[in-house]
Amino acid sequence: MTSLIVSASLPTTLSLLLAEGDKVTHADHTVIVFFVEIVLMLVIGRLLGELMLRIRQPEVLGQLIAGVVIGPTVFGNLWPAAHHLIFPESVELKKMIEGLSQLGILMLLLLAGMETDFAIVRRRKRMAFFSSVFGIVVPFACGLVLGELLPDWLLPAPDKRLLTSLFLATALSISSIKIVAMVIMEVDFMRRNIGQLILASAIIDDTIGWIIVAIISGLAAEGVLNLKGVGFTVAGTLIFLTVSFTFGRALITQTIRWINDNLQIEFSVLSVVLVLMCVMAVGTDLLGVHTVLGAFIAGILVGQAPMMTDHIREQLRGVIVALFAPVFFAVAGLSVDLTILRDWNKLELAVGLILIASLGKLVGCYVGGRFGGLTSREAIALAVGMNARGTTEVIVATIGLSIGVLTKDFYTLIVVMAVTTTMLMPPMLRWALARIPATGAEKERLEREEAEANDFVPHLERLLIAADEGECGQLAALLGGLFVGTRKIMATVIDLAPQKQKNSAQPVLRASIEDRVKWSMEVAVANEARRRRKSSDEEETSAPPAQLNARESEEQASVAILQEIKNGYDMVFVGLEDALAQNGQDTGAFSSSIEQLVREFKGALAIAVAREETEAGERVTGMNILVPTTGTSYSRRAVEVAVAIAKGCNCGVTALNVSPPLDEALFARRSSKSLRPGRELLKDIEALGKREGVPITTVVKVNRAPEPSILRQIKKGKHNLVVLGANVRPGDGVFFGHSVKVLLQKTPVSLLVVSS
Repeated sequence: MTSLIVSASLPTTLSLLLAEGDKVTHADHTVIVFFVEIVLMLVIGRLLGELMLRIRQPEVLGQLIAGVVIGPTVFGNLWPAAHHLIFPESVELKKMIEGLSQLGILMLLLLAGMETDFAIVRRRKRMAFFSSVFGIVVPFACGLVLGELLPDWLLPAPDKRLLTSLFLATALSISSIKIVAMVIMEVDFMRRNIGQLILASAIIDDTIGWIIVAIISGLAAEGVLNLKGVGFTVAGTLIFLTVSFTFGRALITQTIRWINDNLQIEFSVLSVVLVLMCVMAVGTDLLGVHTVLGAFIAGILVGQAPMMTDHIREQLRGVIVALFAPVFFAVAGLSVDLTILRDWNKLELAVGLILIASLGKLVGCYVGGRFGGLTSREAIALAVGMNARGTTEVIVATIGLSIGVLTKDFYTLIVVMAVTTTMLMPPMLRWALARIPATGAEKERLEREEAEANDFVPHLERLLIAADEGECGQLAALLGGLFVGTRKIMATVIDLAPQKQKNSAQPVLRASIEDRVKWSMEVAVANEARRRRKSSDEEETSAPPAQLNARESEEQASVAILQEIKNGYDMVFVGLEDALAQNGQDTGAFSSSIEQLVREFKGALAIAVAREETEAGERVTGMNILVPTTGTSYSRRAVEVAVAIAKGCNCGVTALNVSPPLDEALFARRSSKSLRPGRELLKDIEALGKREGVPITTVVKVNRAPEPSILRQIKKGKHNLVVLGANVRPGDGVFFGHSVKVLLQKTPVSLLVVSS
């Protein structure tokens, strides 16, 4: 009986297993085809992107053309069977590709937001406002008129013509930040006034355009155009933007900082950025607007966070450029079927769309530029630059196709228009910009920025000030605060007050390390403000205020500092009561804590060594800095640090060069030859001081041993701070060289040793 039951049930069991096997096989086949499609998109997209770059066209055009090549237009016509095999009509497969493509849209908008620099908009706000308003209004009006004149067969739903018209108007009025920025950087106009104005106008265009796209998408999702829905969508968008740029900005900054400083997992900041992007995208979707707005605003806020260093930006950008951008634009190209242009009516529509889009943008931006005060040549360059659609237009068209306000044929026409205007823009913009030479204050600013390109201090992004309650700590806090206030960068302060002072029955009546840093920062900011008021340089702009984060630590100094520097710093100001070894005054040797920091930290380390007790106010008002320089890279860094500190306390710097005598300079009458190299070297230091508004006094001495000349200059010039550049020499211990050792032994005033 049992055997009969088993034999009877065996076929059923086998059939079930076979059915499950078919499902597994089908699932495996879908996954394999999915990966084949991704590989094809990446390889063809990147290769054609390389080709576009070689012919001086945007890389994304190659990625978009890759989609056309592997789509129905080329691959589908040349080899239909293979095309159907790789791109089958599978709902599951299309959903998988669509999901990756939608994530690609959000990632691209996140990157666009991160690369949006509203400081440029603030610098050119009047001109950018007029250029953007006219550059949006004129093509938007053209788009509305064209939408009303379109034939019914080109519309997905003739009864919803207004939505299609609004979407078309938005597509014609929006510009591509990425394409504009790429061409401006290629022709080296990013720092030119007209280049910044074009970019600022594109930023405003994009911001307004994405808000409009998001709102129209929300209306299209409802299916009807009603005042209640419009009111809710607009009000929700305004509330979202207001909260994002007030409370949201501070919250995101604090969140990123906390994640970076407290989590030890790799790429934690990247993870939190992606989470914020998704959360804000979902938030805008719940408000009834498209997810792209949330991703774009998230990118803007994340990009403005002080913790977002160039290194983190490049990590995120690498993922987007290497994977999501090629896949998204290839998918967008797959939906393009250029065979429709065989129809003469559709070809006429494509040409008309290109002409209307181009003329609307050119006329609007030219008129806006002239209203904003631009010359005719500048207005032409602005209009040409704003005529690039590229990536932005393709994203807009993809959204329109997905929400049902565009047909596939209409989508193809818009993509053709985007590609055409984008390919025409780079050569035209190069021609227009070449006719605008730099003059006056702009020329001086460009020369200054070129001179600063290889400097150390301008590229610092994050600074750590670690100090205890000793005199060295107070000096490090003071000098670090002046430096931060001058450079307006983000800084973290660690108060390393000894445990015995914290628990002392009689508290120490002096300012805390944090208070000392804040006070010196305020002094530096006030001095900078006074200097700017006296300056007539209209090109000078104010940077955002310094960001200060403070904490206390009762751990051993070296342990606390080494733990903190893992969070990523470019430079550390350190002041410890035991900076020197027990007999350091006699031997010129640093303590084991400082030596450990020098060995472990790869950035610049500024070690404060205080020789006298002086009140902060007296030290600042009477600061007299001497910086010996030898022409080496590390002594140059010390000069830059000294100049930044002097700028903060509104004092001057004496730059001293001590050169050995030339072989033939055995007599006094020939000593001028020995002085010549030092004088040539100090000309560069004088130029640095002039750029920073710091008076530089140069002194050149000839001596086989530099230390005696430095000590004599300290006494003669009544200097109270010496900034020394140092570099670790090979050996078992930490050794900065003979000069540093001698000066640590014999210098009667405070020192700041800048180790690189």
